[in-house]
Amino acid sequence: MNPTSDVVAQLSGAVKRYGQLTALDGVDLVLHRGELLAVLGPNGAGKSTSISLLLGLIRPDGGRAELFGLDPQQIDARRRIGVMLQSAVLPPSLRVGELLRLVASYYPNPRPLDESAHLAGIADLLKRPYGKLSGGQMRRVQFALALCGRPELVFLDEPTVGMDIDARQKLWAAMRALVAEGCSVVLTTHYLEEAEALAQRVVVMAKGRVLSEGSVDALRAQVPLTRIRCVTDLDAAKVAAWPQVSSVEREGARLLVSTDAAENVLRRLLDADLALRELEVQRAGLAEAFMELTREERGIEQEAA
Repeated sequence: MNPTSDVVAQLSGAVKRYGQLTALDGVDLVLHRGELLAVLGPNGAGKSTSISLLLGLIRPDGGRAELFGLDPQQIDARRRIGVMLQSAVLPPSLRVGELLRLVASYYPNPRPLDESAHLAGIADLLKRPYGKLSGGQMRRVQFALALCGRPELVFLDEPTVGMDIDARQKLWAAMRALVAEGCSVVLTTHYLEEAEALAQRVVVMAKGRVLSEGSVDALRAQVPLTRIRCVTDLDAAKVAAWPQVSSVEREGARLLVSTDAAENVLRRLLDADLALRELEVQRAGLAEAFMELTREERGIEQEAA
């Protein structure tokens, strides 16, 4: 267990209601120093509400939210965080360098401008007006603004939406650099490969509750599925009817089989098709674990729809 002094943010039994809708239903959430925590969940799970409570943007109807042991609305707590939300409205006529200097001036010990620009990969944008940037470039600038104050804790809400692959990889590297410095990061993302690549711990939410939490490996271990990919002419529907086969998908010439008894299914595949080739076997990834953990909640949503 990490000592209490390592806790930088937490929700304790947090409840938040909007009329008849319960957005959070007794959520417990703890973030430790130097940790990258990914918060995952389908739309309406309560991720953004949880972050809003920790930022002090809204108040809980029950339970407690704390930043560094303080009320999240206290200035002493806010000066120690950086924030990148899903959307941001910034003065379009200001140049990127001017924006960075302005936001950095709000903090007692900000990073040098060049360091912030380098970390966020925007050194070539400093003289350009913010309003003239592409969507992906704006997101990188918003990331720079989140880290320019040298925060101890950064909230990143869907940070790589709108970015190309190269920009996304650079942002991942910057997140790792922040954590290496001892900074804590709360990441919400719909890109499960992003959470799998970066997070030391993952929290899965649905319908305002925490369904599961732990390391990526621990969550994957909750889903004893193995994925088998191969090139075969076998009929997908017939394979799907085999015992111990959970699902089958056809991707062109490839068959993708999910099973909790890989050895048995592999033997049957090889027996059934002597010409089977390009065989790949992988254990379930975070995406499969996420889908399994949220299956019931997503099913309820689909029925309601």
